[in-house]
Amino acid sequence: MPYSHHSHSGQFCRHAAGSLEDVVLEAIRSGFEVYGLTEHVPRYRIEDLYPEEAGMDLQALHDQFDAFIYEAHRLKARYASQITLLVGLETDYITSIDLDQLDALLERNRGRIEYIVGSIHHVGEIPIDFDVDTFKKSLAQQPGTSENERMENFLCRYFDVQFHVLQRFHPEIIGHLDLCRLYHPEIRLSDYSRSWKRLKRNISYAIEYGALFEVNAAAFRKNWDTAYPAEDLLKVILQDGGRLALSDDSHGPHAVGLNYRRLLEYLRREGVSELWYLQVSESPNKVGRNIQAVKAPGEWWNHPFWNKQWGEIGS
Repeated sequence: MPYSHHSHSGQFCRHAAGSLEDVVLEAIRSGFEVYGLTEHVPRYRIEDLYPEEAGMDLQALHDQFDAFIYEAHRLKARYASQITLLVGLETDYITSIDLDQLDALLERNRGRIEYIVGSIHHVGEIPIDFDVDTFKKSLAQQPGTSENERMENFLCRYFDVQFHVLQRFHPEIIGHLDLCRLYHPEIRLSDYSRSWKRLKRNISYAIEYGALFEVNAAAFRKNWDTAYPAEDLLKVILQDGGRLALSDDSHGPHAVGLNYRRLLEYLRREGVSELWYLQVSESPNKVGRNIQAVKAPGEWWNHPFWNKQWGEIGS
């Protein structure tokens, strides 16, 4: 379907490319009807900056995010006749400082941040999706006398911090649920009993308050054979009554809609019969934001949108 709820641009994210307006124009050209603009929240400690942010001070990051909100709403108004743009953000949780500052950021932008993509990118204050070596560093710091024990504890910590974000902010979109196995897509999470219980707890909680789970096409460009979440988690979500939404997690105009053809094939193979998307609402949802989930009409796989020649793999 012509929806995506998660994207980035090089204008406001230094590991992405292109301007935010270029991303929007490509989404229009590609036939998207609803497209979410969701830059990362700022980091709040110098040691948490990514390598590409070296030399930036913390205030510059905060100013950059404020500039994103302003530009996103400018584009939302300018292109309203051609596309529905949603203005959101993607969370980070490195330390408790991030959650406290997110509270303040949301209050300062009340009514201008329409929804939240709830994502986890760190375990033990170490990024887990930057590169393999950094992931291994996070894994190595976990307690345990074997690799299996350390992986179990790593996964437990990942799903525990995820649960904190769900409880505190009730994000409307659950971002790349199983990013924790980015570099080990072969892992069966059900083989790790303690973390599996935490994962199922998180899924149940998100379903209870009404979240949508994104099916994120970015996994294909990370050499996965599936989107996030992989088949095992997708089955749990569907069996428990969870609802799915689409995201390209683009990092520039070149990745808008990237691998959506593979996304279609994956969801059809898994028998997904319903998709959902977000829509601004006059009435607040359960957490007070004016946005609601709407079921995509008809047989979503028959929408003309899918006839486009979507790119494959990419970067």
